[in-house]
Amino acid sequence: MTTYLLLCLLLLGGHRSLACPHPCSCQGRRVNCSGRFLTSGSMPPSFPTGTTDLRLHDNLLSTLPNGLLDDLTSLRSVSLHGNPWICDCGILYLRAWLRRQTTDVASYLGVNCSSPPSLRGRSVVYLTEEEVLESCHYWYCNLALASLGSLLVFVAVQAALLVALIVFLKRFERLTKEAKRTTEESFTAGDGLRENDYELLKDSSI
Repeated sequence: MTTYLLLCLLLLGGHRSLACPHPCSCQGRRVNCSGRFLTSGSMPPSFPTGTTDLRLHDNLLSTLPNGLLDDLTSLRSVSLHGNPWICDCGILYLRAWLRRQTTDVASYLGVNCSSPPSLRGRSVVYLTEEEVLESCHYWYCNLALASLGSLLVFVAVQAALLVALIVFLKRFERLTKEAKRTTEESFTAGDGLRENDYELLKDSSI
């Protein structure tokens, strides 16, 4: 029974590896995922192992998931142009993969950085490791600045809330004192009226 289950799992895994990934279209060993508005997060997790022609151009890809293309040993042509590649630490896998390819694949054509500004227009395959690491620092600095800005906004909001609370408490205290004074004056006036009424009754009885 266990052997049968393992065989079923292997067969299912094989079918999945041969299936055309959504939302791409497939014709023979050609997989066309171009112009599908794919992002790095919506990329298919894998492609058929026998793929020889993979088209990923004209999408919204900024990086490729690590290991995505490593099992495609039959790959002969890849198109990656027309994507907004971000050349920070996340580009290291694509850069390394491109450098391993032969010139016959020519997959590096049009694979240019869209950011950071210092590397815009540069070909990913020709980036040096130092340039990539510097762009990583650039990204971390931006993240640190964004975090600092968020912290300052949070502190400012908390300070505004504290000031509003103090103003509210002072106003509440003033209203409480006025209400207490008004109540005392009402009682005093009531006592005076009662005394006057008593005097009038006393005089009329005489």
